[in-house]
Amino acid sequence: MAKRQIKLGAFIPATAQHAAGWRHPESRPQDHLNIDYIIELAKTAERGLFDAYFLADGLSVRWGSAVEGQLGLGDKGVGFEPVTLFAALSVATKNLGFIATASTTYEDPYILARKFASLDHISKGRAAWNVVTTASADTARNFGLEQHPEPKVRYERADEFIEVTQKLWDSWEDDAFIYNKETGQFFQADKVHEPLHKGKHFNVQGPLNVSRPPQGYPVIVQAGQSENGRELAGKYAEVIFTAQQTLEDAQEFYRDVKSRLLKYGRHPDDLKIMPGVSIFVAKTEEEAKEKYDFLNSLIHPKVGLALLSGLSGGINLEKYDLDAPFPKLEDTDINFSSRQQMMIDIARKHNFSIRQLYQYIASARGHWTLVGTPEQVVDQLQQWFENEAADGFNVLPPTTPAGLNDFVDFIVPELQRRGLFRTEYEGKTLRENLGLKRPENQYVTESKLNKAAS
Repeated sequence: MAKRQIKLGAFIPATAQHAAGWRHPESRPQDHLNIDYIIELAKTAERGLFDAYFLADGLSVRWGSAVEGQLGLGDKGVGFEPVTLFAALSVATKNLGFIATASTTYEDPYILARKFASLDHISKGRAAWNVVTTASADTARNFGLEQHPEPKVRYERADEFIEVTQKLWDSWEDDAFIYNKETGQFFQADKVHEPLHKGKHFNVQGPLNVSRPPQGYPVIVQAGQSENGRELAGKYAEVIFTAQQTLEDAQEFYRDVKSRLLKYGRHPDDLKIMPGVSIFVAKTEEEAKEKYDFLNSLIHPKVGLALLSGLSGGINLEKYDLDAPFPKLEDTDINFSSRQQMMIDIARKHNFSIRQLYQYIASARGHWTLVGTPEQVVDQLQQWFENEAADGFNVLPPTTPAGLNDFVDFIVPELQRRGLFRTEYEGKTLRENLGLKRPENQYVTESKLNKAAS
């Protein structure tokens, strides 16, 4: 049996992950729509043997206050549409997978299924879909809605959306197309299946007009941490991107979500849990801390406050002294979202002021942040990996291209030295590299069960 090894995703916004990363002297925010630059980043990730390039996405501009817009967070929801971008990147790479974000609240199952099936064919089996329900209420304005749907409705719709999409990907059996020039038969009619789906949110009757993806289904990725998000992950997710700060919290999440797979007839190994981590690494601890402190020094206070407000569902901290102890917030100030409560807990645990909290949050938007030498960083990654807290990590380089280069040049060799990470890709598809099984066509499975029963 092959030794269990760490899986790695590269979460690479072209303008940098850290709130002030785009202001770093080596950053190239002006190139965020330069395809040659994005290809350069993808090739660096592939040189580091990453499993996949993960790209977040939104369907609205995160504008915020006028000051925030002028100063800039370096990430305003402006950039390439992910599936289009990854189709281009797939031609410039051979093994790197591509995790594209798409919304179940504002997209259509048939169109989405077609886009991702096409990407899987173009990339020869390296596509993944990051399922999001869209948290930003601003998005409703762009799609003719009076208001953004409530979380319960969004997750209910997401469940049916994924079900319909998988039916569409199974429209054609793997061997349906025979291209028989002698008989003139292009495909076998008994191997095409209409979804004939009619549910609460969707009515989709006809088969997809793209043959079955090379992976069966593109890998399903999900990032929810709420109760609804955890349950959806237990039912469908094959990779989950999560945010924890401590080993204990990561273990609780890992064990809880893995346990939910059983009631859906799934094995715990069918899901890879990959917490987000931002890493500042150098040959010495002092140099790594200098990198961290320098980047934090570039955060404008109003941008820091806007970052906290955006991540916390609207807490207004402008009335407080930035350098006083973090305020005790009244119940009326908060709605106790999981991300919001996590940030408040961080402030309490470390006795942070508001300024210290936004500096802490700025590097990874609430994800785990590590600062140190390669040995110090990998010690902590290894602890999580070997103690039921992670199957791998979604790496959030604080700056691009420097932070990504640092990870590939410093961390990857140390992981390999300890036997924790591959020295070459195991397979050709994303599923093969992640160690995930290829799903059988549900209509073929149903036919086998019916034959067995009769």
